[in-house]
Amino acid sequence: MNKTNKLTVWLTAAAAAMSFTAANAQETTLTISAWAPPTHGVNAKMFPDLIRRIEEATDGRVTAEMKFNLAPPPAQADIITDGIADIAWIVHNYSPGRFPSATIAELPGFGGSAEAYSVAYWRTFEKFFAQANEHRDLKVLALHSHGDGMLHSSTEIETLDQIAGMKLRIGGGVAGLVGEALEASAINVPAPRVYETLDSNAADGVLMPMEAKLGFRLTEVAEHSYQMPSGFYHTSSATVMNQDAFNALSKEDQAALDELFGEELSRITGAYWDEFDADGFAALEAAGDNTFRTASESDQAAWAVKSDAIVAEVLDSFPAKNIDAPAAYEFFKAEFSRLKDGG
Repeated sequence: MNKTNKLTVWLTAAAAAMSFTAANAQETTLTISAWAPPTHGVNAKMFPDLIRRIEEATDGRVTAEMKFNLAPPPAQADIITDGIADIAWIVHNYSPGRFPSATIAELPGFGGSAEAYSVAYWRTFEKFFAQANEHRDLKVLALHSHGDGMLHSSTEIETLDQIAGMKLRIGGGVAGLVGEALEASAINVPAPRVYETLDSNAADGVLMPMEAKLGFRLTEVAEHSYQMPSGFYHTSSATVMNQDAFNALSKEDQAALDELFGEELSRITGAYWDEFDADGFAALEAAGDNTFRTASESDQAAWAVKSDAIVAEVLDSFPAKNIDAPAAYEFFKAEFSRLKDGG
């Protein structure tokens, strides 16, 4: 074989080796399960930004794509555990009894910034809840909640006592106790079915945050909003990842992503929920026929009594016996107040 032929063979082999290496160095694409409508802020803004941040942290070696309708909202934790998808936004109270510590994060009295709430929640989780290992084979990427839960209804509410007897779509967890304290009749349907439930007059209203005015089109079927400044409730949520999927990444990429996940991603996600509320309020104002009312001082005082009773009931019967619930709640409140005030 002459020198030219030898060089050709060598170059061909080198090119093949490089091609093999490149093929095996292709990016990892994670699957994000998306269950809210495509126009909802989580899918329109939050997840696309998370994908961008994952790519940026790993220099493009890891990316992700959203897939819709892989499972209903209550099954999101299960499909991540089973590896059907890699990442999802889960609502803890959609899996009754599975995440008992989350009850503390749903109590009334955390009115204001979802960003401050989410960072305070992460810190409380690390200090009090992580050792309980309730998420087991789920890697917790962030903890967060929507903004203040409030009442949206087809008739305008001016006083707290008008809520008694109303048929309201109410979520699970602490929101159920809030509904009882308000003396409302609870209708439990998944969030994606709220619009049709209200549109058919099966319910008079719904307890949801302001973001739902846009995200679930409540401007069309629940034109009147009634806010309690201290917040009626929150809904404990998490962004989670299949632990095996995370472990399959290179150590370099795991380390890079751990810089993003945790308190930082909780802060980012909380800030998005604040933005979603602002978008919802803008939709309310743009609708023209929607109204917004803040509870009077006398109604705020009346709600404070009911709110304190809910907190006492939850802490007295806290389901996670290996956690100091009163200490966790006080720590959460203190961190939230400090962060909300710019501390």
